[in-house]
Amino acid sequence: MTDTELARRFQAGDEDAVRALYRKHAGAVMTVAMSVLGNRDLAAEAVQQTFLNAWKAAATFDPSREIAPWLYSIARRAAIDVHRKESRPTQSGHEEETEVAVHSPGIEQAWEAWEVRTALDKLNNEEREVVRLSHFEGLSHSEIGAKLGLPLGTIKSRSHRAHKRLARLLRHVVEPSP
Repeated sequence: MTDTELARRFQAGDEDAVRALYRKHAGAVMTVAMSVLGNRDLAAEAVQQTFLNAWKAAATFDPSREIAPWLYSIARRAAIDVHRKESRPTQSGHEEETEVAVHSPGIEQAWEAWEVRTALDKLNNEEREVVRLSHFEGLSHSEIGAKLGLPLGTIKSRSHRAHKRLARLLRHVVEPSP
């Protein structure tokens, strides 16, 4: 199903289109929510709220427009709402809550995060796991090798190939258009 067809069917209230939309965009919506909330559980709540809000507003969506930016906008607002709900003072019996600044990402940052996530999805499973353990869990090559039960040389070569492929896939993000 093309993006245009998906958007048209979503706008018409087709439940299969909503499922397809979720499968296609849940990762990017999670990225937006994580950038606002910084907490995976709260971000997951914001993702659910995003798709619920999108479903409720489906009739107002213009299917001639791209659906992704519309979803990211809803996701940002849903994440802010989740943050506000979580930061409300609680009843007695809890620790005193502290104020934290929420820095909402701009559309540019959300787009870049989406591009990175899309590029990561194009790596094979072995390379993606090495990148995940390195960048998201902060493990060294030796630690990754120990965790995966693989020789250090294998981890280094997978990491090298993965980063080389990511650099090629993300070149358009850092290089200006002609």
